[in-house]
Amino acid sequence: MSMYEICTFVTNDDGPAVVATLIAAEGHSYRKPGAAMLFYPSGTLGSLSPGCLESDLSLQAEAVWETARTASVEYDMRTPDDVGWGEAVGCGGRITVVLEPVIGELRDLLRMAKRRMDAGQSLVLRRIRQARGYTYAYRLEEGEWLQQKTEDEVFATPLVPKPRLVLFGAGSDSGAIAELAARAGFRIAVADWREARLQGGFPAQESVLCPPGEAPRQLDISIRDYVLICSHSFLRDREFLEQVLPLRPRYLGIVGSKARIARLTEALEWPEGLSLHAPAGLAIGGEGPEEIAVSIVAELIREKRAGILSTWNEGGFCDEGLRDLSGSGEGQSDGRLQNLA
Repeated sequence: MSMYEICTFVTNDDGPAVVATLIAAEGHSYRKPGAAMLFYPSGTLGSLSPGCLESDLSLQAEAVWETARTASVEYDMRTPDDVGWGEAVGCGGRITVVLEPVIGELRDLLRMAKRRMDAGQSLVLRRIRQARGYTYAYRLEEGEWLQQKTEDEVFATPLVPKPRLVLFGAGSDSGAIAELAARAGFRIAVADWREARLQGGFPAQESVLCPPGEAPRQLDISIRDYVLICSHSFLRDREFLEQVLPLRPRYLGIVGSKARIARLTEALEWPEGLSLHAPAGLAIGGEGPEEIAVSIVAELIREKRAGILSTWNEGGFCDEGLRDLSGSGEGQSDGRLQNLA
């Protein structure tokens, strides 16, 4: 579950809601810092654990909504004591979660973020320290969240548009890729020159019927897009490839054998720094449309996560002193809610 889905829910629903963000983790954790989920009266969106913490977090979220005060809670799962969060959970780490009631400025900012993400903007929602106590001021900025944090920043949440996967070729194999990629958080667009292929209920939010050379322009392909060539028509794949290369998409992959791909890319002028994933997909030995789809979508996810993973590894998500700020550490009881504002 991404912040895009959370912003979409908040935009369409005026009811009570609480955003839970994982801001710190030591040892093993199911999700990485920056992961978020939403609690609302009739359910949840997303998860922060394999299902072992959500029931307790739901109770904590109710308290946060009733008091309208931001709070944090820490779960220490490193102890083997069955009566704690240890073996019963089996995660073996310690995590800190901030719960924020979706009210006032935060609700307005999440709705604004939805509109701006739909326009293709990448944003950062920064929580800024105030002079008095542990209160927050929210700051929504355009740009990559990997930029240097400000001194008064407590933690930040990346708000990025739903990534778009452009498929050239609407066949049975690309249909399997589209279905799995959509479940993994991609928005699907497809282009084909064969009308019958697009009339069969292909699982895409955008579809374009046009000659191969016109598809990149009609779909307005940009450096943010993930592009997969999978029509299995040599001449048409080549025509599409020639037009998409100068656009330098974030991901460019081709489905097919190494020999076919070598002929397909022969004598093409390749933009500097543009990588080609060909054959597309991770080497898992997949056979058939479904297994091949798994390998390709796994590669797409790896590409999507690459920048964020480097930030997690560098410890760049939140303030080093956050646990002291939120009252955790020696002074905070495991699983006990601590008010921040």
